[in-house]
Formats: sequence, C-alpha cells, structure tokens
Amino acid sequence: MSKQGKHFFTSESVTEGHPDKICDQISDSILDDLIGQDPQSRVACETLVTTGLVFIAGEISSNGYCEFQKIVRDTVRRLGYTDARYGFDFETCAVVSSIHEQSPDIARGVDETSDHEQGAGDQGLMFGYACRETEELMPMPIMMAHKLVSRLAQVRKESVLEYLRPDGKSQVTIEYEGNIPRRIDAVVIAAQHHPGIQMSDLREDIKNVVVKEVIPPEMLDDNTKIFINETGRFEQGGPLADTGLTGRKIIVDTYGGVGSHGGGCFSGKDPSKVDRSGSYMARYIAKNLVSAGIADKLEVQIAYAIGVAQPVSIMVDSFGTAKIPEDRIKDLIRSHFELTPKKMILSLDLLRPIYHKTSCYGHFGRSEKEFTWEKEDKAGILKGEVGL
Repeated sequence: MSKQGKHFFTSESVTEGHPDKICDQISDSILDDLIGQDPQSRVACETLVTTGLVFIAGEISSNGYCEFQKIVRDTVRRLGYTDARYGFDFETCAVVSSIHEQSPDIARGVDETSDHEQGAGDQGLMFGYACRETEELMPMPIMMAHKLVSRLAQVRKESVLEYLRPDGKSQVTIEYEGNIPRRIDAVVIAAQHHPGIQMSDLREDIKNVVVKEVIPPEMLDDNTKIFINETGRFEQGGPLADTGLTGRKIIVDTYGGVGSHGGGCFSGKDPSKVDRSGSYMARYIAKNLVSAGIADKLEVQIAYAIGVAQPVSIMVDSFGTAKIPEDRIKDLIRSHFELTPKKMILSLDLLRPIYHKTSCYGHFGRSEKEFTWEKEDKAGILKGEVGL
C-alpha cells in the first residue's frame, strides 16, 4: 500500500567481497561453467565459506564437467582475497565438495517428453516490481546502496584507495513525501581496510571519492547523516570474520525490502528453477507495464506447482496507481508474456553463462546486455493496446 505524508525507507547492499556474496558468486560461477558446456544442465549449487574453507554442496546433472577446485579458487582470487594474512585466500583455502545428481523425482516433473511439457522445477511464488523513482524503474534506496558498494569496489581495484579490502556494506535511508523521494536522510558505509590507515583519513576519503561521487548533490543537505566505519575499525573481514552462505542476501538481490519476496534465492540455480526464471519474468512484466505508463508502481506475483507448466495464479497490485483496471492488466500479462518455464527461458534467453554478473549489486535495475529481463521492448505494444 502506498504511504502518504513524510516517511523514511532504508535499503542495504554489500560488496562482492562480503562472505555471503562470495558464496553467491561461487555458486553462479559453477552454474555458468556447466551451462556454457551443456545448456540443459540442471544445477542447484550451495556454497558455505568460513575461515580457510569453502564447502560446496548440491545437486547437479550435466553432460559438462566442472573443475570445482579451479572455479572456486579463480573466483576467490578475482574478488581480491589474495593474501593469507586476510585469513582467507585463493591459494591456501581448503575446498570441499559434496555434489550429487538431481533427484529423479524432480527430473520427472521438469524434463520435457512427448506427452509432458516442461514443468516448474519446484512449487513457489515469485514477485516482480517496478516503480518510477529512478531511471532504472527501481526503488531509489536499493539503487543508491548498490551504487555505493560498487563504487567502493571500484576505488579498491583501481588503487584509488589502496588500503581498502574486499569486504564492505552500505545502507541508504530516503525521506519520502508520499511516493516522491525528496532527500537522503542517512548514508551508512562499512569498509574493510588495512590496519595502518587512520580512521579520520578513511572517513574523509570515502566521503569524498565514494559518497559524493555516487549520491546526487541535490539529494544531500545539511541534515544528511553520514556514518562511516562507526565501530572505529574494520580490519578483520570476509570469511575470517563471518561465515557466508549462498542465498542469504535475497533482499539485497531484489528490491531492498520494497514490495514482496517469495522466499527463494536465485544464485546457484539453473533457469528451470522458477525461483530464478519466474522472478526474472515477473520483473520483466512489471517493468514493461510501468514503462508503458499503465501504472506508476506495480507488483506482480506468479505462483507455480512442481511439474506443472502453467502458473497456478497471477496477482497484480498497482498500489492505486493503475490507469486501467487491474483485471485488465492481468489479461495483458497473459496475452503478451510467456509464463511457462520453457517459454520464459526462451523469451529471456536464459540458457547462457550469464549468471556470475547477476550475483553482485542486484539482479534488477541493470543495463548490461546479459540482463534481458530489463528490456522494455513490450512497453510500446502495451501502451498502444490500452490506448494511452
């Protein structure tokens, strides 16, 4: 429901070196490796990291062959964990795997045969969301939080702030007037760093080369609060300081707490799992409908039964912003968007090794060519059909 009057909303994001995001990236790198060899690979790969250890587990059925050790170490190295003094590095970490094949009971429901259309890989409900707060048609708090941690990683990799380490987090609080974001009330950043840096220097550097480079100046004012490494030090980070798990940042991955989340994570899952393909399709639907001007804010839910191709339900909530009845919007969805697993995969071209890129800085609101669910190619058709 849309809020009236002044209110505040906060979203967070994390860097690619955060323990949970290390896991998401390892799981999606394994998926990419296998789906690049065999597009019909069935992958459900989970990762756990802790001090000196990477543990991968799950169900994989594929004609491809994955060198798990190499994929894990290459991913950890790429993230910047290259020194044993970090308590976790690509050369010395142990890699343990416990992978087995997909259950035949699940395969029977998912695999296509002459008398059975490809069904959903599991039961579940997925949400898609879009709004007019940003040019990406995403909520502003999560987009600002993503851009801050992306910039934090950039200045680390480019040695602009060479004392930074891979782990880090951001948080942004937006003040709204009704549905309109008016100003940024608070920015929170936690950045892992070398022990030798003075906290006053780090805070000033991050304020100048991260916060001021990302946040539009018109959104900042004298009352904006900026909190940087408020515990005083952040020397120990990554898996040395915190255990990581695949799928533990699902709100970071989607809309930052705005709208709803079905509960399933995305990373490590091939697109036969509707947790992933259904969520991407729901975002594609919501974004095109908002881009067409049919609503200013829209949430779409689709739900599936395992082994069944067609969704068991479709829900639309325009938060009172729709220009046409919501039942009419549901008719448009059924007419213009493919909702069976096989056709969602084909229409969004999901049988490609594109998933590592999705595992950091959000699955939505992205402009890279791999993110086909961000296209607005149906907006003109939808707009024309309803006469807007």
